[in-house]
Amino acid sequence: MMHKFLIAALLAAVATPALALEDPFLKRAEAVLKRQPIIDGHNDWPGALRGSFGEGWWQQDLKSDSRQYKRPLMTDIPRLHQGRVGGQFWSVYVPASVTGPQAVKSTIEQIDIVHGLVAKYPGDFELAGTAADIRRIQKTGKVASLLGVEGGSQIDNSLPVLRMYHALGVRYMTLTHTKHNDWADSANEPARPQPLSDYGKAVIREMNRIGMLVDLSHVSPGTMKAVLATTKAPVIFSHSSARGLADHVRNVPDDVLPLVKANGGVIMATYVPGFINGPRQAWEAARGGERQRLAAQYIADLPRQGAGMAEWDAKNPEPPVSIKDVADHIEHLVKAMGIDHVGIGGDLDGIGSTPTGLEGVETYPALIAELLRRGYSEADCEKIAGGNLLRAMEAAEKVSASMAGDLPPDVTP
Repeated sequence: MMHKFLIAALLAAVATPALALEDPFLKRAEAVLKRQPIIDGHNDWPGALRGSFGEGWWQQDLKSDSRQYKRPLMTDIPRLHQGRVGGQFWSVYVPASVTGPQAVKSTIEQIDIVHGLVAKYPGDFELAGTAADIRRIQKTGKVASLLGVEGGSQIDNSLPVLRMYHALGVRYMTLTHTKHNDWADSANEPARPQPLSDYGKAVIREMNRIGMLVDLSHVSPGTMKAVLATTKAPVIFSHSSARGLADHVRNVPDDVLPLVKANGGVIMATYVPGFINGPRQAWEAARGGERQRLAAQYIADLPRQGAGMAEWDAKNPEPPVSIKDVADHIEHLVKAMGIDHVGIGGDLDGIGSTPTGLEGVETYPALIAELLRRGYSEADCEKIAGGNLLRAMEAAEKVSASMAGDLPPDVTP
């Protein structure tokens, strides 16, 4: 008799619709993202495509599963749709070590990739310039595509270059990357007496005037505070998390959070494992130190260096990082600033690994489900998914409109 009951139960399970067997929070997340798709603050897919294929990216089928590439990627077109992405700021990144006219040339080449994606796949991507554009495009099922310049050195101290980037679709600029530039401090180098120069303040005012969001990821706390005292428009942190949870220089200190709230800005929580998990951060630092030690001890003997690292890795397993770590940072930011000032900026394809459960662009619904599981309302999740970013953009556009009669500043670094 028990055998018959087991068979009946199995048959009933097979006959049950798949959705009924799903996580109910994931079903609710899908409903949330149908109303307000994800607008992610930072994805490095353009640079990853150039790094893997050069100009040969044009010949790649980006509707294929990029996890099968020789160098697997975290982004492709089917997974963007699976992840309910309705808006994406594509990073047009150039290393901070590249400066001068070469930085401008390299930036233009990265911008060309984003324009190329839109041209090659018009049924999947459309360029957006305003919040209204994003709202319209995301309703069509396409990915509203905007660009973010990841480092102020990429304008080569030229406001005309800044304005031309804007004309090409750039809607935010990260003021620094991993090095100081002539007018703003990076978080990755020792602070200078003036974290934002007078020319830097002019850059902020010009960004306000033309309607380009100021991105404070990568900058020092001093620069964060100086910008927040200067800007007329809301700022964003396109891919940063909470320093109160993980004391990494790339995160936002707790004493800056009230200033961001007062500014109307948005911090877009990132996935970078070493930024969001203390044990992982310590492990990465120790591993980097061991790599340097082996390189110094076994100069030019790469096999010995590799064997040494393999031995170290075997003795020091990588601390786990999961979707819960990202949700913890979102909760910390929400508690400090309120629900209206938090978003998502995964930094996918700009990082070597991800938290478990957030392996690619298809996983955004899982993050929203985790927030719902923690008691966030569907309306709250819509704000985090993209509503808060849209509000900040609209506010920045109003500031730009109010400055329409202003002339560009006549300044030099």
